[in-house]
Amino acid sequence: MIKITAKPIDVQKVIDTASCLGAGAVNVFIGTVRDNAHQKKVRWLEYEAHEAMAVAAIRAIIDEAAGRWKLKGWAVSYRIGTLKPGEVAVVVAVSTGHRKESFEACEFIIDAIKAKVPIWKKEVFEDGEEWVSASSPAISQLN
Repeated sequence: MIKITAKPIDVQKVIDTASCLGAGAVNVFIGTVRDNAHQKKVRWLEYEAHEAMAVAAIRAIIDEAAGRWKLKGWAVSYRIGTLKPGEVAVVVAVSTGHRKESFEACEFIIDAIKAKVPIWKKEVFEDGEEWVSASSPAISQLN
């Protein structure tokens, strides 16, 4: 499952989708909105995505992870729109035969998503705003 959504993420659904009875480990990364950045108070974040390109880029990341580790199951959900501190922005879940490969695969997937997927984030502070996390490498790779 790869889901880009404007609705709150159902964390348990992501976990259930990735889970497998043959797995010895399920690893989950839950990314949340923090209330501060750059020594400023964050009021909210705004996420935007080119959905079709984002899904294709995440699929390529999952395919690469599956080539490195024996994934038994996986799921990714990324939220777009306006999110306030404390809300869940992204969930990555993977299941594997053993814990070490589960940790490694999950870390690889979230790091690659942050580096390569065309999802943009605007941080809104009490005294201004700033766009961050534009992933232009993914756009060039998918064109």
